[in-house]
Amino acid sequence: MLIANGHDALDVRDIGMVKAPDAEIAARAMKDRLCLLTEDWGFADIRAYPPERYFGLVIFEVPDNSIDEKVMALRNLVGRPDVVQALPGRLAIVTSKRIRLRPPL
Repeated sequence: MLIANGHDALDVRDIGMVKAPDAEIAARAMKDRLCLLTEDWGFADIRAYPPERYFGLVIFEVPDNSIDEKVMALRNLVGRPDVVQALPGRLAIVTSKRIRLRPPL
């Protein structure tokens, strides 16, 4: 869905980082100026991962680990080009129906 909407996409599984600690994944995202999309709430800790240092931190809040909910949440995000454009320097919490940004738009 990301690629179909004109975005580049990497998966930790494709770059040999599936078992990497969060700090290494965050460092890679920072170094390569990548927006990090995850369900890992550890990345929502702004003391450990200050949003202003990143090209975007997106946490998907998906109940029940439902694939359908994950798809709807991602669709919600990519369907908001204004939000996608504003992600650098921000933390976004995304559900299928809502997007919360810190700092707000």
